[in-house]
Amino acid sequence: MDSFKNNQPSVKSFQDRLSVALVFVMICFGLLLLRFVWLQIFTHHKHYSAAENNRIALVPVPASRGLIVDRNGIVIARNYSAYTLEINPSQTQGKLSDLLDDLSEVIDIQPKDRRNFMKMVNESKTFDSFPIRTLLSDVEVARFTAQRFRFPGVEIKARLFRQYPYGELGSHLIGYIGRVSQRDREKLIAELDSTVGDENANARKNISLQGMPYIGKVGVEQSYEGVLRGKPGFEQVEITAGGRAIRTLAVSSSSPGNNLHLSVDIKLQYLVEELYGKRRGAFVAIEPETGDVLAFVSKPNFNPNDFVEGIDPQIWKQLNESAEKPLYNRPLKDIHPPGSTYKPFMALAALETGKRTPNQSIVDPGYFNFGNHTFRDDKVGGHGVVDMAKSIIDSCNTYYYHLARDMGVNLMHDFMKPFGFGQITGIDLQGEVRGILPSTDWKQKAFKKPEQQRWYEGETISLGIGQGYNSFTILQLAHATATLANRGIVMKPHIVKSIENPITKDKKLTTPKESYRIDLKPENLEVIKNAMVDVNRFGTSSRVFTDAKYVAAGKTGTAQVFSLNSKNYNHGATPEFLRDHALYIVFAPADKPKIAIGMIVENAGFGAAHAAPIARRALDYYLEGRWPKEVPEWKNAP
Repeated sequence: MDSFKNNQPSVKSFQDRLSVALVFVMICFGLLLLRFVWLQIFTHHKHYSAAENNRIALVPVPASRGLIVDRNGIVIARNYSAYTLEINPSQTQGKLSDLLDDLSEVIDIQPKDRRNFMKMVNESKTFDSFPIRTLLSDVEVARFTAQRFRFPGVEIKARLFRQYPYGELGSHLIGYIGRVSQRDREKLIAELDSTVGDENANARKNISLQGMPYIGKVGVEQSYEGVLRGKPGFEQVEITAGGRAIRTLAVSSSSPGNNLHLSVDIKLQYLVEELYGKRRGAFVAIEPETGDVLAFVSKPNFNPNDFVEGIDPQIWKQLNESAEKPLYNRPLKDIHPPGSTYKPFMALAALETGKRTPNQSIVDPGYFNFGNHTFRDDKVGGHGVVDMAKSIIDSCNTYYYHLARDMGVNLMHDFMKPFGFGQITGIDLQGEVRGILPSTDWKQKAFKKPEQQRWYEGETISLGIGQGYNSFTILQLAHATATLANRGIVMKPHIVKSIENPITKDKKLTTPKESYRIDLKPENLEVIKNAMVDVNRFGTSSRVFTDAKYVAAGKTGTAQVFSLNSKNYNHGATPEFLRDHALYIVFAPADKPKIAIGMIVENAGFGAAHAAPIARRALDYYLEGRWPKEVPEWKNAP
């Protein structure tokens, strides 16, 4: 009995410890139960999605890019399907360099392929797959498929590729596409941000970005990127732990991009580029009534196909360092003095402002003295008695020295501005420059020192012959010529004539209406037109148009590249890049113009000898369908 009593404290202590252990176990089970409830009820969707994401992948389906065709339906930018070998670095094992070495034993991988691949991987912050080789042959596809098990994270995919079937032809107006850079990606994110409203929308945005591996870089491809690229779709694909697709669970189709119908006649473009040959220059042809750009030539040019999958560094170096500047869009960005092609506009300004009448004459001694400077005419001894018509036909400089002095810089500026000189034309290509249409206000803003800001009367004289501070693009010169031919009705120049829905085939015009009108007197326009017609009949370009079956109104021009400082110009003794430029403007037929041209052949010399013949052959083809014998016949791309 005493022993039982003595054991009671021990039993009591044991029971207390047991109770504490039981409570502890119950608390633990309670916490597990609460955790289970939390996981199964409150965070079920999150963990279910995570589990599904390990099993199901969203694979982007890039949209088919819209076609680009010329005004006659000739396709000049298209798509084709081909196999590409792609690597997803996040799913590979070991070093990428070792993987590439092993792949090289199966597929031909050149050093440039490696460089382009590593550049894309290093520049990207995503976990996308990147191509290591494109345009695989059937043999290469079969060879890799047989050894696919050796290369986790490497897949062969069928993709659409952009192709420019005529190579260098029209490269500056068409442009090219290239892989999306980090800067491009940031722009695309900004565009897509407006669609983000929830977690699913964010996922859709990421898939959309993955479905846009390429973007327009220059030319029409860049300007109409949002129209051409379409809307990417996606596939829900069941995958293994190694990332290999097993089956497709669901598909959201992509929407193809719209097609672009250009105003350009690609055969005319081809003809002019062939006529330029290896010479440098720019040529723009416009339909005056509509503003349609019929040809947009920049020589030399480049092959846009070289840029689509990443240009080879050696080719890039050659293009970028060439003194010929083949990447430079001359009609859009290069500015030159217009030379004597400016004279018809000066004569029209004189008539409209009352500074001259058609019959008012001067006696040209071959020079014009102003202050201590002598401004010389191109003809020694002068042109004799010169009225307005003769000043244009014979291109008399002295006539326009007098006229510029009488008009003054600001009056010239105010008249020329509506014609688009020194202004942005608004053409549907990015990167257009403004040029320089001088005035007293312009000079005050352009220079910092007070003595440089002052306008000197002597600076006005050379403006009359299209020299001095005058600097315009060939696009502006062609646009002004088209406006003159259209009797003052201004149409914005445009490369794309209409946008076509690829499914419904509905078309929408890009520039259906006139921009504005310049109030010009018909009788004054008639004086200028008749004088320009006589330039081709009896004047500086008469030899070029001797047997023409149509009536064309033109004006030749020769622009100095540097100041002669009263010395005689010797074309042959002058370094090539310092020689005079040859310019020409023309519209035809003169009474009902269908085409207006502004052009330059750089460092070629006299405009009548080197620029007008190219324009004549372009007019023969466009107006009469006559093809010059010296140019190979047009061949459609395969």
